[in-house]
Amino acid sequence: MIPIAVVVCVMGGWCTVYLTDTLLRSSSSVKNRYESWLSSNGFTLSPFHIKWHTSIFNRLFARCAHLNPRFLYICAGMVFGVLAMFGSVVLLSKTLLQTLRQMMAETPEGSHEQVLQVVVPGVNLPVSQLAYFFIAILVSGVIHEFGHGVAALREQVRLNGFGMFMFVVYPGAFVDLFTTHLNLISPVQQLRIFCAGVWHNFMLCVVALSFLFLLPILLFPLYYTGAGALVTEVVEGSPSSGPRGLFLGDLVTQLEDCTVRGVQDWHDCVQHLSHNPQKGYCVHTAKLQLSWMAGRAFKRLDGTMECCGNNSMTDLCFSYSNNVESKLFACLPVRKTIEASRTCRTNTDCQTDFIPSLCLIPSLENQTRLIRVKHPPQTDMLFVGYPSHLQYSVSLTNFVPRLGFLHPDLPVMMETFCKYLVSLSGALAVVNAVPCFALDGQWMLTAFLEATLSSVIPERNNRELIGFFFLLGGSALLAANVALGLWMVTAR
Repeated sequence: MIPIAVVVCVMGGWCTVYLTDTLLRSSSSVKNRYESWLSSNGFTLSPFHIKWHTSIFNRLFARCAHLNPRFLYICAGMVFGVLAMFGSVVLLSKTLLQTLRQMMAETPEGSHEQVLQVVVPGVNLPVSQLAYFFIAILVSGVIHEFGHGVAALREQVRLNGFGMFMFVVYPGAFVDLFTTHLNLISPVQQLRIFCAGVWHNFMLCVVALSFLFLLPILLFPLYYTGAGALVTEVVEGSPSSGPRGLFLGDLVTQLEDCTVRGVQDWHDCVQHLSHNPQKGYCVHTAKLQLSWMAGRAFKRLDGTMECCGNNSMTDLCFSYSNNVESKLFACLPVRKTIEASRTCRTNTDCQTDFIPSLCLIPSLENQTRLIRVKHPPQTDMLFVGYPSHLQYSVSLTNFVPRLGFLHPDLPVMMETFCKYLVSLSGALAVVNAVPCFALDGQWMLTAFLEATLSSVIPERNNRELIGFFFLLGGSALLAANVALGLWMVTAR
């Protein structure tokens, strides 16, 4: 959940702003100057809400309106907006059905397959990434409104100004268009303006994705990739920490015999090891006889066998078979036993040299694994536990600095921000395209119906009635997705 300190700081900050505003407005000596300053600078204050409006960017909007290719607004932007309006309904319907199936299931599986998910800071959004989240929201909102403003100027609609606001902790932006001009232009022209926001959000997604894919090339002079997964953080107290664990700056190259060339390989290898039976290790027979520690094997509650004491931190129970008996157990010092040994499934896999060897398989509890993590030049880390604990106890990056003074977190920050831009800008495009009251989809649907049905249904009231029912259905669909999504995230 969100830390109490963060909530206290947010509430305390808003209380301070509101009390300061109230005191300045109640003071007869500074009230006029204070209100004049707010008005001249375009600021408006209310509880938990600050708005700033300005016209200083109007010239910039006008220049961009003349520079941008007309095709992107007349054809591509409008067509994309109309397709997005209908596509968002399909996507929300699919998401709602998936959510309902998860609610009826005993275990909420498959939520990662949903394209749209409700995000609640501190619940399914890490507090450490709140800065990325809010900055990406602000950038996405500014680009969205920039699209409306530029498209409006191209259609000869006057732009009164541009502004930004903050509601509690959520930032946003808006453009102020001259409503009279907007109502005088044709429905097709209106549709171009209303579709420009979601079109620019889509273009922002394309730019962020392109930058994400080109990042290894752009950073090639400073960072190289493909050599392994570089450790950038290890969760303190996790199985990956400790004197024989992983450290900041270690380069992981292998998990058992699975090669790791990057972060995706790391996740793939962990998944492969978790979904396949535990592999064994080839150990010379002579070494086994010298190292064998007598111990009576007993059965655990899950049916697996144990032959070492519960307090042993260095020994592990191994099962093996020889020519006489099919199932034997031995408690052995795990590091010395598997050091420099290759993996195996049966004794046959170990018969590759003239030295007699047996395949020893760790006897572990169900779903747990012994995983040998190679991070040269350090000694291999031996992990015993659930593979998912290994996967999420370490933060990794594909980028390895070429120079010592370069920080390994810089590419991670750039990657993370681009991913948030893609996710949030795409989500903003989808949500705004929904034919819902108070969103862009309302005006997109109205303009679309006026442009397509005016000759088929001459009565304006009838067209507005059709639009009303569409908006009512879209609003209900969006509200159901938000409500059930919040319930799935917070209550389940």
